[in-house]
Amino acid sequence: MDGPPGGSTPVTPIIKAGWLDKNPPQGSYIYQKRWVRLDADHLRYFDSNKDAYSKRFISVACISRVAAIGDQKFEVITNNRTFAFRAESDVERKEWMQALQEAMAEQRARARLSSAYLLGVPGSEQPDRAGSLELRGFKNKLYVAVVGDKVQLYKNLEEYHLGIGITFIDMSVGNVKEVDRRSFDLTTPYRIFSFSADSELEKEQWLEAMQGAIAEALSTSEVAERIWAAAPNRFCADCGAPQPDWASINLCVVICKRCAGEHRGLGAGVSKVRSLKMDRKVWTETLIELFLQLGNGAGNRFWAANVPPSEALQPSSSPSTRRCHLEAKYREGKYRRYHPLFGNQEELDKALCAAVTTTDLAETQALLGCGAGINCFSGDPEAPTPLALAEQAGQTLQMEFLRNNRTTEVPRLDSMKPLEKHYSVVLPTVSHSGFLYKTASASKLLQERRAREEFSRRWCVLGDGVLSYFENERAVTPNGEIRASEIVCLAVPPPDTHGFEHTFEVYTEGERLYLFGLESAEQAHEWVKCIAKAFVPPLAEDLLARDFERLGRLPYKAGLSLQRAQEGWFSLSGSELRAVFPEGPCEEPLQLRKLQELSIQGDSENQVLVLVERRRTLYIQGERRLDFMGWLGAIQKAAASLGDTLSEQQLGDSDIPVIVYRCVDYITQCGLTSEGIYRKCGQTSKTQRLLESLRQDARSVHLKEGEQHVDDVSSALKRFLRDLPDGLFTRAQRLAWLEASEIEDEEEKVSRYRELLVRLPPVNRATVKALISHLYCVQCFSDTNQMNVHNLAIVFGPTLFQTDGQDYKAGRVVEDLINHYVVVFSVDEEELRKQREEITAIVKMRVAGTASGTQHAGDFICTVYLEEKKAETEQHIKIPASMTAEELTLEILDRRNVGIREKDYWTCFEVNEREEAERPLHFAEKVLPILHGLGTDSHLVVKKHQAMEAMLLYLASRVGDTKHGMMKFREDRSLLGLGLPSGGFHDRYFILNSSCLRLYKEVRSQRPWSGAPETSHRPEKEWPVKSLKVYLGVKKKLRPPTCWGFTVVHETEKHEKQQWYLCCDTQMELREWFATFLFVQHDGLVWPSEPSRVSRAVPEVRLGSVSLIPLRGSENEMRRSVAAFTADPLSVSGSPCLWAGGWGPGWVPAFYSTVDDCPDCPPRLPSGPLPPASVGTLIGLFGSHHSKEPLLPGPGSWESPLPGPGSWEPG
Repeated sequence: MDGPPGGSTPVTPIIKAGWLDKNPPQGSYIYQKRWVRLDADHLRYFDSNKDAYSKRFISVACISRVAAIGDQKFEVITNNRTFAFRAESDVERKEWMQALQEAMAEQRARARLSSAYLLGVPGSEQPDRAGSLELRGFKNKLYVAVVGDKVQLYKNLEEYHLGIGITFIDMSVGNVKEVDRRSFDLTTPYRIFSFSADSELEKEQWLEAMQGAIAEALSTSEVAERIWAAAPNRFCADCGAPQPDWASINLCVVICKRCAGEHRGLGAGVSKVRSLKMDRKVWTETLIELFLQLGNGAGNRFWAANVPPSEALQPSSSPSTRRCHLEAKYREGKYRRYHPLFGNQEELDKALCAAVTTTDLAETQALLGCGAGINCFSGDPEAPTPLALAEQAGQTLQMEFLRNNRTTEVPRLDSMKPLEKHYSVVLPTVSHSGFLYKTASASKLLQERRAREEFSRRWCVLGDGVLSYFENERAVTPNGEIRASEIVCLAVPPPDTHGFEHTFEVYTEGERLYLFGLESAEQAHEWVKCIAKAFVPPLAEDLLARDFERLGRLPYKAGLSLQRAQEGWFSLSGSELRAVFPEGPCEEPLQLRKLQELSIQGDSENQVLVLVERRRTLYIQGERRLDFMGWLGAIQKAAASLGDTLSEQQLGDSDIPVIVYRCVDYITQCGLTSEGIYRKCGQTSKTQRLLESLRQDARSVHLKEGEQHVDDVSSALKRFLRDLPDGLFTRAQRLAWLEASEIEDEEEKVSRYRELLVRLPPVNRATVKALISHLYCVQCFSDTNQMNVHNLAIVFGPTLFQTDGQDYKAGRVVEDLINHYVVVFSVDEEELRKQREEITAIVKMRVAGTASGTQHAGDFICTVYLEEKKAETEQHIKIPASMTAEELTLEILDRRNVGIREKDYWTCFEVNEREEAERPLHFAEKVLPILHGLGTDSHLVVKKHQAMEAMLLYLASRVGDTKHGMMKFREDRSLLGLGLPSGGFHDRYFILNSSCLRLYKEVRSQRPWSGAPETSHRPEKEWPVKSLKVYLGVKKKLRPPTCWGFTVVHETEKHEKQQWYLCCDTQMELREWFATFLFVQHDGLVWPSEPSRVSRAVPEVRLGSVSLIPLRGSENEMRRSVAAFTADPLSVSGSPCLWAGGWGPGWVPAFYSTVDDCPDCPPRLPSGPLPPASVGTLIGLFGSHHSKEPLLPGPGSWESPLPGPGSWEPG
């Protein structure tokens, strides 16, 4: 990836990326496969295409030349280092060399325009701090440089000067914190960098520099927010569009993106355009303050004082209208408020010299706008200019305004002499005309074929940003027109979709669809090209470089900027979705057939398309239903398998078809010990249905135990491989593979197999390796499944080589590949170690299962960690359908010989790394359904539940099975881990009982119980408590108001997942809410009631007895009362207080005569004897609401805790 996603810094576009073999520095003949990326500034290579940080990077400015060496090899040569790479083909090598040479040429061209040749590296910035630091994981010190908003790592100072580094860290996603006297951590979502300085002083200096880099990385959004603090600045000064993110720093007005393009057209002499979000270094504190003092309020009082309503711009105004209006407004000064001294140059200059010594910025603006000379002579030799006078008077804002207007042209209204326009950005001026065949506009997608008779021949003219269509070429008045500014999407259906062979569709903001057709492919292509140029802005013109099926703009959310949707430009070409976002010129294309997830969230009115690829997640919103549905259908079609060949299938990260991965993974988990696996055939009808669903959309097919038999899945995989049109080994190379099997010398034969493997297409090569790796695992269980290497070869030889089974050589090839798996496929030690560990774990479980008489086939194998996620703590364990979380916990502890001490509450947790949340599983919860629902960012870990003792004490002491109170609340409708947060946290009142969780906007009024619910106080939301999953933690990017939060997930009947984030004010409050959730969801059974190896036995304690629990008294009295009550609970009578909605009565103090007089009690419930389980000790332990304050500290603060929950059982 280009860097950590979600940063505010514009992402440098990738020029080329792919896998290359790299020769190590020692000059070994063994090449190492590396993921290589080239952008305009750096050539970087990574261990994997999933890595966020590179192994090495080379500054393009430091590359002296690129040279070809031998077959498929080339060298990247710098001043003192040569990097050797090897491509898969000569064609690919040529492409890499050409891309590098073009990047070098562009870099040198930029260097000639810049005078920055710092530290020996052309074009580099002066670092804010640089020096040597120790980094954990490296033997020697590294040279570290903080440059702008990045931290760069180099091996030493020499390589820093040469521009050859290890990696750089984008500080927009970074955070630094002290660890000890000399150490500090730089934390990112992808890795923690632990640095050590030579001294405490040096550490403080590094912390300050890195915190400055973070501030610079985040300053872009801060600038916009600060400038928008002035109300007039929240809307474009010219057209009124909301949230403008551009500005003219000399005119001192804030403008929208569309107006900014026209401002650039006025030239820098009229308007100097800068971005609030991208041009970070421009926005000094003085300039921001200037915009707060002047800005759009003062600017429009001067520049737009006399705008007629008929000439005012609107957010929807066309580019041509904007251009004319802004020419008149700023270049000609047509609408300005004329100063009383206008026309008298001498008096204007004098007034300017006087104004700049005061705080009256509006007067200075008016004088300059009406012709006062910015460099006029003031009459004072010591301060000869207005700027010098302002400096002398200490007027910093006046000085900033004058500096920004040094070269500004004075507006002149001169109709006799048209002013020459100096465009800094060339705006597209597109014109085209000709006959088109058009159907009537539609408000729905065209699902059916439109016949030729439904098209009408129209003369169409595209010019000045408008597509007009006439009855014929002689007509003067158009039948209709489509403004380019209103076009939101342009689509090109496949040929012969409608009556005319070549058609294209135009979608507008008004939810209308226009269909045009032509017989000529060339003419249709020309029309599409011209219309695209007319409505696509220069920002996204890169999307026009290639043909597309669909092009347009859509609201989106991506990276860490999920608070507010932005508008991006997208083009769909084949299975690639290209995007251009406001914060960067171009994004790396999304490979739709390699998506990890493609889903639709929200209801029918507010749909969101979620695309997840590697570590990128993109949310495309359906603001306009018509074009969104068109995009949705096109993207779903492009993400599906395009044909029958391997390369046309949906692919995973490793270029393995998803259909192969799904089947192999399921059989590995559920069928390795199944007798006759792959030899037995599944049911024909079930196999055919499964294969059809996999071919249609393998990504959405989730094979589950009990729903599919392993023989059906294995038959589907064999059928898929046999039916491949070109075969797995390809028709062209099939014979060579078969001939290689006849070589008698084993070493020569294996060498020949390796040569042939390299010649296979990448997808075929990856699939062969994955399949043989799987068969290697299968044969390890041959004593149980009866499928040794020979038997597997008999089955798969004819399948993979698509023969009739008579040629023994096909089976011999498969047998050789399995036997020589490690050598043929260059399996490294780490990969082989993991594979052997998995096999060992499976064998152990199989032996254990045989001894206990359990069935192995179909059991799920997963990785569980002990205490934390590390390689050394992982355990591969077999999960039968009946295994509970308690049994899994005991199994893990027994395997690692972990002793259970008295106060240890060992629990299995479901950890979601993306959501930064975890859920302790209930001891009786079945594990297998949880594993089937785990995402790629989730795992299981067994560790101590630190809060369980406090929660059990709370539950034993509380009255009733309900809880209510205020919490901070934020809603989020999405799948867990793919949130679309909107808004912030708000105070809400919650009531949790045994049936549901209710949310109220305010505290419910407590009226006397009337037997019916209060219709005026209906809950704002209500969720059934049994269907909720509660996770401890709230992800940090949502900026929770406290650190004591939890995430609640609810799955509807339609399997749509919704989630909410709630925050408590204290840790104890969080524990109370979480304990109550567990209590009501599991009918009061939170922890095993019988002593086991997981729960500790608590000795029974008796401390005497008293008749009633007092509301006041010492701590010892409270303890004695609680103990006595647990030993001999009494039926009490009196005025019951049902605080917290509890079902056990307490006591009302004397100053309330009845329950109805108590303002804090809910409606009265029928009174009666105290149920045995409700000890009434909530009053004694945590204080009655009548006592106004707790009588005892919370459980977490007790020095000598009360008797544990095990002794608080009813008599």
